[in-house]
Amino acid sequence: MSSDNSGKSLSEMLVKDIMAKAIISVDSKATVFQVAKMMEQGGIGAVLVKKDGVTSGIITDRDYAIKIAVDKLSMDTPAEKVASFPLITVSPNDSIKSAADLMSSKKIRKLAVVEDGKVIGIITSSDLVTQLAKNS
Repeated sequence: MSSDNSGKSLSEMLVKDIMAKAIISVDSKATVFQVAKMMEQGGIGAVLVKKDGVTSGIITDRDYAIKIAVDKLSMDTPAEKVASFPLITVSPNDSIKSAADLMSSKKIRKLAVVEDGKVIGIITSSDLVTQLAKNS
């Protein structure tokens, strides 16, 4: 994090101040096994999914628990069968409070950060909790 957020309220801090800029994405035809390996190797809980070259969905560790394990899907299942579409997004200039409100209302834990139609980062509920702990 390049900027100093101490003393700022959650409605003053911006998504771009705490978002992760490292993004991992796969084609929608990638298998869920390939996605799981990427998550393990990257130590991450979500991979963005591209359909026809456009980042339009997300597959999360929770998708594995809910959609793959419970339904006993094959590890050869394409990511597009498990991913959540459409991708829920925020702007890098939105406040982290508005990001938290969106996560809460949609009952999700990860948001893609989009600027000029391009995904430039990701913000998670963990990022918000970490920031909240720093400010208390």
